[in-house]
Amino acid sequence: MVTIDEVRALAVTLPRSTEVLVRDHVKFRVGRIVYLAFSRDETVMGFAFPKEERDALIASEPAKFSLPRASDMRYHWVHVQMAAIDVREMQEIVIAAWRMVVPKSVSATIDT
Repeated sequence: MVTIDEVRALAVTLPRSTEVLVRDHVKFRVGRIVYLAFSRDETVMGFAFPKEERDALIASEPAKFSLPRASDMRYHWVHVQMAAIDVREMQEIVIAAWRMVVPKSVSATIDT
């Protein structure tokens, strides 16, 4: 199981990434664009993900991934159960979400 502290340890190292607290929810963003957000109990992490690919992701592992609430369906967003991922998968998710919100020139500064 991955913890919010493990996510934080990675997210704060990414260029232009900042942590904010919004209505008791921890979020990470670049500028004003949120790319990670946690449920209040820190069991679910929402992350930036291409809309056109999210149905396939969720269908591939429905116990792990889920759609955001109806009001957030217009955004590029998916949820993942924190208990269902390991550190390596968390790293892949966080970096991919961050890459969606930064310029390509900034994204290229991180090796994966």
